[in-house]
Amino acid sequence: MHSAIRIGLIGDFNEQNKAHQSIPRTVQTASDEVECVWIPTDSVSAQSLAGFDGFWCTPGMPYRDAEGAMRAIRHARITRTPFLGTSAGFQYVILEYARYVLGLSEAEHQKANPKSKMPLISPLDHGLAGVRARVHLLPGTHLRKSYGVEHSTEEYHCSFGLNDRYRRLLEGNDLCIAAIDDQDNVRAVELDGHPFFVATLFQPELRQDASPIIDMFVRTAVRRRQGVNKAAS
Repeated sequence: MHSAIRIGLIGDFNEQNKAHQSIPRTVQTASDEVECVWIPTDSVSAQSLAGFDGFWCTPGMPYRDAEGAMRAIRHARITRTPFLGTSAGFQYVILEYARYVLGLSEAEHQKANPKSKMPLISPLDHGLAGVRARVHLLPGTHLRKSYGVEHSTEEYHCSFGLNDRYRRLLEGNDLCIAAIDDQDNVRAVELDGHPFFVATLFQPELRQDASPIIDMFVRTAVRRRQGVNKAAS
């Protein structure tokens, strides 16, 4: 039995990716009991996902295996395992939900299929590579609770996001809007009724100071492990 809190990092590690360098460090800053393990998207399986206390779907498009990334997201969603997704993780959370909860099999990422009949994830009107911008954290969400304020300035490194034509899919469903920007564009989502399932287009792992949402994610993973250990004793 592993003694450390185990966080599975879903993504294809690239040492040149700043976020990939930052994520293990920010997780371990939140708790020195955490062990981070990379799970490449093309090796996602029931066996590779077993025994983790939390999952983080990391930035890094294109994934080697987008279906693998979505299998990991679905696993976290169904098993109620604490989950955080950032940047590409945000994009694929929305895709996974659209396909496997709403039954929209034609929903696609437009970068993967420029001629998609349903480009759920499409190019942003204005690219956000290297941009810092204000986000409004909506009441009743994990984001608002963790930050304790109405808005925060966060960093982005992306050029794709939710196609606003399909925003209605997040209105009235369990995957709900958790943050918007000054132009009312969706910048984070959360799964209602899940212990912790949050995805942000912005990248809290790039903050200069500690990120409240990463702290909450890790704390929830710690509580999950404590609950498992208590049940086993």
